[in-house]
Amino acid sequence: MTVDNTLGSSNGGRPLSPARKYGIPRYRVTLVREGRALAAAEPVLTSEGAAAIFRSVFDELDREQFVICGLDAKNRVIGLNVVSTGSLTLTIVHPREVFKSLILMNACAWLAAHNHPSGDITPSPEDRVLTKRLREAGELFGIALLDHLILAEEGYYSFGDHGWPGA
Repeated sequence: MTVDNTLGSSNGGRPLSPARKYGIPRYRVTLVREGRALAAAEPVLTSEGAAAIFRSVFDELDREQFVICGLDAKNRVIGLNVVSTGSLTLTIVHPREVFKSLILMNACAWLAAHNHPSGDITPSPEDRVLTKRLREAGELFGIALLDHLILAEEGYYSFGDHGWPGA
């Protein structure tokens, strides 16, 4: 195998000198704690308990946000991560960003939640597609999605409580 040492060089496309070979960058991935929130030490067993965990994250937000909660093997909270903040009517979520933090948390299971600033907790078709996609990805990684909640100022919708319809 030969390597073209003109590509990727930072010297205007000229070949690298034999004394200055390109080195492959090494990375270290870490999870950084940004603070603490008070959470119950007992396991999360219901959608109501899950909604209580997420409720404070979404207080007074004027745009959509997608948040995940990593859980240990006994469904106790490990931590929360804001995956995406969007606009008034949508936020873009990709499984890559969701599972990055779940893997770093050593999560065994997880909960997802996003808010609807409009106050309407009815899932959109996009919410259903995303939920299905995230459940399938969770199965692939071995990190089970236990519920996906849509929160509004008044109430919440739980995909788990509704039998994962359309998801």
